[in-house]
Amino acid sequence: MRRAVEFHDESRCREIESLLVDRIYEFNVKATGYADGRLVAGTIQDDAGEIIAGINGHSWGGCCVIDHVWVHERHRGQGLGKALMHAAESEAVHRGCEQVVLITHSFQAPEFYERLGYERKYAIEGRPKGYTDIVYVKRLSEVCLHK
Repeated sequence: MRRAVEFHDESRCREIESLLVDRIYEFNVKATGYADGRLVAGTIQDDAGEIIAGINGHSWGGCCVIDHVWVHERHRGQGLGKALMHAAESEAVHRGCEQVVLITHSFQAPEFYERLGYERKYAIEGRPKGYTDIVYVKRLSEVCLHK
């Protein structure tokens, strides 16, 4: 019996994404034996307690994946992005990770990651149309822990 695919609104999509992430993680644990998956997130706040910079991702199986890095426009160029990345790398080392992986768009900050020692591995053209996704990797054996 063939069943129809049903599409959903944004709210329901977030619920479904959460469910799928959990189910795929369960499958991946069974397939690999790695059950050490953990979320990672860090923020920098201004004097009023507002978040002005943040980073998030996850670690699993000796790898840290950075999903998002953001610094408020007014605070860019002050070293906050670098501080976030160094803190995430240190946390990844603490968790036993051997590498950090991230994807950025060509219009975001590829040069920033390259200055931090990330190696460009792959480029995916047309994501979004007219731009490129760039996959970067940094081996943590090359990282001095940043204080």
